[in-house]
Amino acid sequence: MRRLNKKILLIIIVAALCAGGYFAWDYFGNKEEKISYVDFWQCVEAGEVSSVKIEGETLHFTVKSSPVKFKTQNPNSPVLQEELMKRAIEVSIAKDGTEILSLIFDLIFYLFFFGVIFIAFRKFISPNTFKVVHKTGVKFDDVVGMDKLKRDMVQVMEIMKKPAEYAKKGLRMPKGILLEGDPGNGKTLFAKALAGESKINFIPAKATDFESMFMAIGPLKVKLLFKKARRRAPCIVFIDEFDGIGTIRNYSGSAIETENTRIVTALLNELDGFEASNGVLVIAATNSIKALDPALIRPGRFDAKLTVPYPDEDARRQLVEMYTRGKSPAAECSPEALARLFNGYSCAMIESILNNAALRAGQDGRPEFTLADVKAATEEA
Repeated sequence: MRRLNKKILLIIIVAALCAGGYFAWDYFGNKEEKISYVDFWQCVEAGEVSSVKIEGETLHFTVKSSPVKFKTQNPNSPVLQEELMKRAIEVSIAKDGTEILSLIFDLIFYLFFFGVIFIAFRKFISPNTFKVVHKTGVKFDDVVGMDKLKRDMVQVMEIMKKPAEYAKKGLRMPKGILLEGDPGNGKTLFAKALAGESKINFIPAKATDFESMFMAIGPLKVKLLFKKARRRAPCIVFIDEFDGIGTIRNYSGSAIETENTRIVTALLNELDGFEASNGVLVIAATNSIKALDPALIRPGRFDAKLTVPYPDEDARRQLVEMYTRGKSPAAECSPEALARLFNGYSCAMIESILNNAALRAGQDGRPEFTLADVKAATEEA
């Protein structure tokens, strides 16, 4: 960004120096002898004038018998140019100094204006907006539960690793996978694990990444995301909070709805613009499929729609064991007991409750947290 600012400043300085140089040359290096218009016209009638340059309020002319240049006042006569040309005098029209100065200042202004716009666009559409994660560091072993989802993704991973081999069998990788589920159940973690297991690039994005104070920036960011994905293929593009940008289009005419419509249209164009064989898999996470635009989620764009459920009892037990590592639960807080207590709770909620229960015990100076601490933390959640 600093280099860009220096370039713009350099252009402005060069333009100013050019303007100063022009006027210095015009003033010091282009001296002319001034005569009256009457004397000028006498020279014209005598046939001594060889050329005339009309420049604003001044007439610059040369005579055949002298190398000296002359100037006189321009009477602004509508027939002057015609009369001079009738006498075979070479006539040219030049812009005066003030007009040239105005043009130069206009040029400097536009350079500055568009420079600021360019810097603003670079800021809001930075190439680093969507970072490519080469190794997520997450595998399916790190994801508790979701056994059915893992099984469903095994073949997808194989196709991503060997697309040509499966293409011969008439099988293609799905263009998109839609993950539906309540917040906190591990949709993002599952997408990272899929990329980690497949050993491919991972590009995370969320709905707020496409928001901007400027109109039309959102659709440009959509294009930037998919352009980067194609260059980094094979890869997974993960769009979290998809219902924040993929909502049903509303043609009410408001600025917000217009921008949302443009973003959805850009998404449709991008999803239609690449083949599954290109090695780009789009995974979108949403809390509600019903909130999404039907055109986005039809087959051919999102071929698979999977539900990320709340953890079952076995998964909850594993989560309790994982989240109580390093903590000191009382004997009554066994993984089995807490798994039954946390029925219907999300993964994130279980982690938060156990952490708050341990904090309550620590605040009271107790080495272990009890079932009462867990229940109190549950009520506060």
